[in-house]
Amino acid sequence: MIFSDLFFLFAFLPAFFLCYLLAAVGDKELFSSRVSALDTSQMACRNVLKNAVLVVFSLIFYAWGEPVYVFLMLFSSLINYISGLNIAGRMQSRRKTALVVGISLNLLMLGIFKYLGFFAGILSDLGMNIKVPNIALPIGISFYTFQSISYLVDVYRNESPVQRRYPDLLLYISMFPQLVAGPIVRYGTVANEIANRRVNSRDIADGSYRFLIGLGKKVILANQLSEISDQFLVNGLNDLTTTGAWLGIIAFTFQIYFDFSGYSDMAIGLGRMLGFHFNENFNHPYCCDTITDFWRRWHISLGSFFRDYVYIPMGGNRKHQAVNILVVWFLTGMWHGASWNFIIWGVYFGIIVMTEKYTLLKVKDNIPSPLLHLYSLLLVVIGWGIFYFDDFGRMLVFFKSFFGGGKTFDSFVTHSAFLDHFWIWVAAIVFSMPLRKTVSSFVLHRQEESSVPSVYNAMSLIVKTVFSVVMLVVCAALLVGATNNAFIYTRF
Repeated sequence: MIFSDLFFLFAFLPAFFLCYLLAAVGDKELFSSRVSALDTSQMACRNVLKNAVLVVFSLIFYAWGEPVYVFLMLFSSLINYISGLNIAGRMQSRRKTALVVGISLNLLMLGIFKYLGFFAGILSDLGMNIKVPNIALPIGISFYTFQSISYLVDVYRNESPVQRRYPDLLLYISMFPQLVAGPIVRYGTVANEIANRRVNSRDIADGSYRFLIGLGKKVILANQLSEISDQFLVNGLNDLTTTGAWLGIIAFTFQIYFDFSGYSDMAIGLGRMLGFHFNENFNHPYCCDTITDFWRRWHISLGSFFRDYVYIPMGGNRKHQAVNILVVWFLTGMWHGASWNFIIWGVYFGIIVMTEKYTLLKVKDNIPSPLLHLYSLLLVVIGWGIFYFDDFGRMLVFFKSFFGGGKTFDSFVTHSAFLDHFWIWVAAIVFSMPLRKTVSSFVLHRQEESSVPSVYNAMSLIVKTVFSVVMLVVCAALLVGATNNAFIYTRF
């Protein structure tokens, strides 16, 4: 089950919010009623029933696609619950042991399900008589494993409180808005909201608006762009022209942005409707002026995870900076998948980021911004070419055409793909820029200057409401019979 699915939009989500609303009423009565001292300690959480509903629907959401692996997630949650309690103890040696054991078990589960087949295949290729296991990858395991590790480390560092209620820790790990494809939410971000969140009409309005923006990114833009990228990079690879290679990978460049940032928008919007405030995961990355800047803007939650839990503990900028950067980027590539192209992709960006540290970043103020922007976009597009192809033979065919070695330079098919989808290209360029921020800032500025700010509030509400209704209707129409609706990052 995915967010951009008619069943999710018109069956699962309405059923969830109906149960959640009833639970909210029950929670209010429970918390306000006079109970015994024992019950009072149990009711320290204002959201007992709401949390229970959220956990149940999150497990249903996950089990819908993987009924077996839901038990793996339950087991993972139990391991992290027990580890967290031991880490919160007073004995320093026991705290360290619990931390090491907890992290090791998390990485072991991730390694078995995501990397065992990959490394077994390498050993088999080297001549060892090893059977390569065919293990299905549990959906979202990379995301909830990293969330679990961040929880354990933050508890050890005393940066987050330990969660002493297993159902509430399970809620944090299994919460369906961000379970499958992030963003990676730190426990400290939502710790207080798990027990004491409250939702008002502004949260519901802003959350639903943000959700529908993400839905539009996915259904209207990413899905259409995927048809263009598939046309050249999948179906037409054997007859690829140079312009076709460029058009196909540029389509994928926009596709993966709108696909992933759209999912993040929907996750943030759903969280807001439930009273959670997730951090932003994208900041218009294609407006970057260096590759370093690009990675500050793209998948921010993953970048901050590696910075805080790998790069800085290894020494950060203080010692062995170049080695630290390469290790982080090697691990970043590995995190995306057990395939050589992801490792190469990670090392590729690691080398660029490391090189920029010692060269470009020291002189960038003397270089015209348009040149820096073109430089960054070119390297990003090449990077997505490495990312896209997990078959080296197909990757070589693509890059040969990309750098001018195609069967021909141009073709009618390329012209047709560009002109027939012209509005998609325009929309992709426009909406990859900070248009929404610019409009919001303009409206806010006019509102502050106006003698009747309520007029601007009313106008803004009307515009957002009309936009939301139109977006939902258009997306629903496009989803009927859609065949290319899967999120790219659900496989990581």
